[in-house]
Parts: sequence; structure tokens; C-alpha cells
Amino acid sequence: MKNSQYLSCIIIDDEPLARKGLREYIDAIDFLEFEAEYDNALKALPAISAEKTQLLLMDIEMPKISGIEFFKTLKQAPPVVFITAYPNYALDGFEVNALDYLVKPVSFERFYKAALKAKEFYELRQLNKENASAETKDYFFIKADGILVKINFNDILYAEALQNYVNIVTRQKKYICYLTFKSIEEYLPSNTFIKTHKSFMVAADKIDSIDGNDIRIGNVHIPISRNLKDEVIDKIVKGKFLKR
Repeated sequence: MKNSQYLSCIIIDDEPLARKGLREYIDAIDFLEFEAEYDNALKALPAISAEKTQLLLMDIEMPKISGIEFFKTLKQAPPVVFITAYPNYALDGFEVNALDYLVKPVSFERFYKAALKAKEFYELRQLNKENASAETKDYFFIKADGILVKINFNDILYAEALQNYVNIVTRQKKYICYLTFKSIEEYLPSNTFIKTHKSFMVAADKIDSIDGNDIRIGNVHIPISRNLKDEVIDKIVKGKFLKR
């Protein structure tokens, strides 16, 4: 019997044997629940749009539209684990904030590790939603080294995306957590944290200097993307730039 706190899963893969193998893996894990399977990403759109899916298990190279391109079109995308025969897509997968990237043939051990990551992501998201609704908006929780850690917004210097995990740097230490960069963006208040690059969020009040496309916080240099530079500079210096 399945755990009542399961994650509802959709499989999208054009290979019947691959779908069968994933169904068997899902059935063997008590916190996962099989919802539906599709051989084409477009066929899955109505089910995903219903916003009941909590985990998407998706191939990349498929007819009509690739898994990555399809995922980019979703307005309310559930967490995704890409499962493909092609390791060269890994960077593309992590750039769209995939929870994990599995290369076929996928062992049960590797799939279970990805499932645990999805479970941890969902539990943390629920916990932080509860905190936000309780008017406790000056901190959030992450899971680091197997324990829940409370992170105060005011202690954070910056957050950096590193493939399938996020490095959160505070005044005291660094924390490595298996979250997507998108989820960190959602947690951090936009009035005090600025996205300077696709892989960096910085605390505006911790910035020591700006030199061209380079931000300095202590001894750390953080890049500013060209397409974000005007917006970043405006947010940082607006109302605080002294003129003669």
C-alpha cells in the first residue's frame, strides 16, 4: 500500500520499454504514485495543466518537440527529472532547473536517489510555504548534510547554482543543498535579493563594489549578465547614487 504522502508522477517517453521500466520503479517506492504515461509530450499537456502532478519523469529526444523545449513552454511546471540516452544534454537540463538528470539505462539505485531528491524538494517547499503563510518571512529552511537548517535572509551573502544543487553562502558558512535555483529565487524576497546572472542571486546590501560586469562581495567576484546589467545596476544604485 502506498504512503498517503506520495508524489504523483507522470512519465513522458516515446519508448514503451522505458515507460514500463519507470512504472516498475515507481511501484517499488512507497512515496511515489504513478499518475499517467505518454509517448508524446504534447499529449501530456492537459494533465500537467491540471496542476496535480508533483513529479515529471521525461525523456529529451522525442517526436515533434524535445523534452527540454516542451518543459520551457510550461507556465506552471512541476519539478522534472530528465531521463535520456544522451549525456550531452545534461547542461541544458540543469539550465532549466531540472531536479536531476539520469542517463539510460537507469539503475534502480540511481532512480531511487533522484526520487529522494524530489521528496526532499517537495517537503522543503511545503515547509517554507507554511512558514510564509504564518507571516514568518525572514527565513526559510534547507536540508544540508541530512538535517534541516534554518537560513535567515539577513545572513545570506549570495546563492549560486551548481548543476543539480545550490550553494548558499552566509556570513557564517556555506550550505550545499539539493534544490533548484528557481526555488531559491522564489524563497528570497525580490526587494533585497537580485538575480545578477542565470546562476547567481546576491544580497543587495552585502555588495561592496561594482566594476563593469563584476560584483564584489568580500573577496568573491560575481558576474553580471549582459542582458541583466541595466536592471541589476538600477536595482542596486537606485536612490543611493550620490552626484555632485
